[in-house]
Amino acid sequence: MILERRTAPQAWQLDPLVLDDQIRAFLREDIGYFDLTATLLIDPELPGRFEMRAREPMTLAGLAAAARVFTFYDASIQVEVLARDGQQVDKGTTLLRIAGPARSILTAERTALNLVQHLSGIATVTAAYIERIAGTRAQLIDSRKTTPGLRAMEKHAVACGGGRNHRLGLDNGIMLKDNHIAVCGSITAAVARARSSVPVLTKVEVECDRLDQVEEALAAGADVIMLDNMAVEEMQRAVAMVDGRVLLEASGGVRLETIRAIAETGVDFISVGRITQSSPALDIGLDDAE
Repeated sequence: MILERRTAPQAWQLDPLVLDDQIRAFLREDIGYFDLTATLLIDPELPGRFEMRAREPMTLAGLAAAARVFTFYDASIQVEVLARDGQQVDKGTTLLRIAGPARSILTAERTALNLVQHLSGIATVTAAYIERIAGTRAQLIDSRKTTPGLRAMEKHAVACGGGRNHRLGLDNGIMLKDNHIAVCGSITAAVARARSSVPVLTKVEVECDRLDQVEEALAAGADVIMLDNMAVEEMQRAVAMVDGRVLLEASGGVRLETIRAIAETGVDFISVGRITQSSPALDIGLDDAE
């Protein structure tokens, strides 16, 4: 049973059916045939009480998934959720209280911690990027540079940190990159071919690394133009050229130290792959509450 106290806005979550499928796979990976240590050392009827605590300041993500790990593994475990995904918490904050069979709690512990540590790391780094571009029109978005099997959770973590999501997958939008354009022969031909059969509510984005390509993509009718690995000065010229007629996304090698200057060019979106690729796991622990 999960008891929840609502304390902060909730970003989108996986459908419960999909979440349970993933948790089942995660637990099977860790447990194998059975938890040798817990089975040999702990009586199945022995009760336990534990608290999950933040050991450093952070923006939370994955806490609801972590809580579900315990109750999915053993329905007799009771979890009280004291914080919420998207919430900023201080060092020492108690996030969950868990009570039930000690053997079951300790078997599920690492899977739950792995999720919330990894996802909170992404949310916290995302929040740091968001802070750097405050006051500009630019919105931070993620990419498809995610851990296989964890994309939806990692994109949820980006949303918890205040970012927006780019495509969830290849079926969510048309992205004409350099190799697609080379095969079609030109940006104009590639956009025309995409337009001929794309679903009516789906946007067409074109990747450009030169200003002449931006001009061609604009004339061809792209909905979004990606400025790929352009210098800040080139981005400024692209923004002036487009003059608000389509949305502009800056991408390529964006870092915390450089994102402010990029945002000040006037682009609409800045995509950062490293928020899902390189964010460190944060320090969260499960401690005996007795």
